[in-house]
Amino acid sequence: MVNRSLRTIRPRSLSASVIALASVIALLYYGRAFLVTLSIAVILAFILEPFVGLLLRIRVPRALGSFVVCSLAICAVYLLGLGVYTQVAGAAEEYPKYEQRINDIADQAVATTESIEQKIRDLVMPKRFRQQPLPPAPAKTAARRQRAPEPNPPQPAPPEVRIPLTVFVFSHLGPAYEMLLMASFVPFLVYFMLSWRDHIQRGFLQLFEDQGRMVAANSLDGIASMVRAFVVGNSVLGLVVAAVSTLVFWLFHLPYPVLLGPLSGFLSMVPYVGLPLALLPPLVGALAVYNTMTAYVVILTVVAFLHLVAMNLLYPKIVGPRVHLNPLVVTVALMFWSVLWGATGLILAIPLTAALKAVCDNVEQLKPYGHLLGD
Repeated sequence: MVNRSLRTIRPRSLSASVIALASVIALLYYGRAFLVTLSIAVILAFILEPFVGLLLRIRVPRALGSFVVCSLAICAVYLLGLGVYTQVAGAAEEYPKYEQRINDIADQAVATTESIEQKIRDLVMPKRFRQQPLPPAPAKTAARRQRAPEPNPPQPAPPEVRIPLTVFVFSHLGPAYEMLLMASFVPFLVYFMLSWRDHIQRGFLQLFEDQGRMVAANSLDGIASMVRAFVVGNSVLGLVVAAVSTLVFWLFHLPYPVLLGPLSGFLSMVPYVGLPLALLPPLVGALAVYNTMTAYVVILTVVAFLHLVAMNLLYPKIVGPRVHLNPLVVTVALMFWSVLWGATGLILAIPLTAALKAVCDNVEQLKPYGHLLGD
């Protein structure tokens, strides 16, 4: 009797788990705009909380300290965006100067490719076929020569398709409007999370019993410390790589090294695809200055060396001890979150997965899953 009850309970629990998992995945996919915005706001709140804590030590009220920290963060983002815009605008003004040079390099590359194709064709094709003359064109009959070509009948003009202005605007500006709308909520969410932090934390912990309350508090502390270590570690590492890349690009006389260096340095922090992304900015800059393959190889080799040193030597020492995720889980997480949330999911995949592991490490029933995710 007991075995029969177990046999009926296990399929039901398995089917319920599959349905629950499918529901969660559907919620993550269809609610990605809201969830991405909320996740970014939570991560920023975790990062800025220590600065608010410093102001609290000098007797500044939490609401005022949160406002000051958020205002300084917005000013920093604005100044950074202004600097990037200045560099990009200057590069756009000087683009006609390098346009002819880039076109010449492209023509040279096409000519080289055609020459290589011809050499391969001569090497592969037998000699007797290469020397065989082409067959003469068939002679035209006199009647066909004297025959006047019939004029083609006029084709009717295709009907003009008119797209309503509202349809065009909503189809092209709809996603951008949704992204800007969600981004406009981030500063307010971060401010309220910081200013109401004590109230939110107390209310959240009251949802649990005595033992569960301690587990929830430890999980929140683990998530906060992990997020800070991950973001700060990646930022410090990106700044180091950006500074070295800027110096290298300046020594190679690449145009706008202050723009290309940080762009290459922070793109190299993208998991798994960081190396090809980091090679694009110096390659574009080198096309406008150099016309020899040796210079391209040297510059790209230096950038690849910086990326490998940063990700294989510095990253495990700065970020690795706080994340504790094995490589297989990281790869699967990048695939999963990038499918759900696109490029934003690729960036948020590691902190979200590490936060899930922090919860599993503090809940007794979920500790086996934490060991499975860990290194």
